[in-house]
Amino acid sequence: MGDLLLQVVQGLSLGAVYAALALALVLVHRFNGIVNFAQGELAMLSTYVAWQLLEAGLPFWAVLPITLAVSVAAGALVERVVIRRVEDGGELACVAVTVGLMVLVNAAAGLVWSFAVRSFPNPFPAVLSFGSAQSGFSALGVLGVVAVMMLLLHLFFRHTGAGLIMRAVVADPVAARLSGIRVGRVLSLGWGVAAGVGAIAGILVAPLLFLEPNMMGGVLVYAFAAAVLGGFHDPVTTVAAGLAIGVAETLAGTYVEVVGADLKVAVPLLVIVAVLSLRRGRAGVRRTG
Repeated sequence: MGDLLLQVVQGLSLGAVYAALALALVLVHRFNGIVNFAQGELAMLSTYVAWQLLEAGLPFWAVLPITLAVSVAAGALVERVVIRRVEDGGELACVAVTVGLMVLVNAAAGLVWSFAVRSFPNPFPAVLSFGSAQSGFSALGVLGVVAVMMLLLHLFFRHTGAGLIMRAVVADPVAARLSGIRVGRVLSLGWGVAAGVGAIAGILVAPLLFLEPNMMGGVLVYAFAAAVLGGFHDPVTTVAAGLAIGVAETLAGTYVEVVGADLKVAVPLLVIVAVLSLRRGRAGVRRTG
C-alpha cells in the first residue's frame, strides 16, 4: 500500500510538470490560435539559463525569479520578432515556424552547451533517509511549486488590471483594439507568461531527468496530450488531465508488465487518439442528427 501511494505521489509530481507545460501551450493557443511546438525547447533553454546561474554560485531560490524574468522577456521577443511576421500567413505557416524554431533552439543549445548529459540540482533535498521517502518528499515539493504557480496565475488573470486586459484580448481582439487596447503588446505579454510557465516545467523536471538539449521532447508529448484533453482552451481541465496522465504513466510503467519503462510514452499517445476519435464521433452524430 505504501509503495502504491508513493507511485501515485510520483505520478502527481510528473503530472504537475506536464500540466505546467500544457498550460503554456494553452496560453499561446488562446492568444494566437496556434500550437507552439517550440514550447518545450524554450523551456529547455530557460533551464540551461538556470543551470548556468547555479554554476555561477547563486542559490536556487534566487535563480528562479531571475530565470523567470529572462524567460518572460524571451517569450515576448519571440512573439514580436518571429510570430508577428508570419501570423497573417495562417495557422499552418505559424505551426511551421514554431517547428523550425524548435529545431533551431535545440541546435543552438547543443552548440552552446553541447549535447553532454548534465545533472541538475534538486531544490527539494529530502530530510528523510529511510527507504524511498526521499523521492516522495521531492515529489511533494514539485507539487507545491506548481500549485503556487497555478494560484498566482489565477490571481493575475482574475484580479489584476493587466490580467483583465489580457482576458479581453482573448475574448475579442477586434473589440479590444477598438477600445484602445494595444493588442500587440498584450500578445507579446501572453507569450512571455507562457514562456515563464514553461520555464518552471523545465526547471522542475530537470532534476528528475538529466539536463540535455533533448530533455523536453518526451515531456512535450505528455503536455500535448493534456492540452488535447482540455481542448486547448480550458486551463482547469488541462491541469487535471496533466495530473491524471502523470499518474497513469507511472502506474502503467510500474504495474503493467507489457508497458514497462520503455512503452510509457504510449499512454499519452493513446489518450490523444482516444480523445480525438471520441470528439470526431460526437461531431458526426451532431451532423447527422
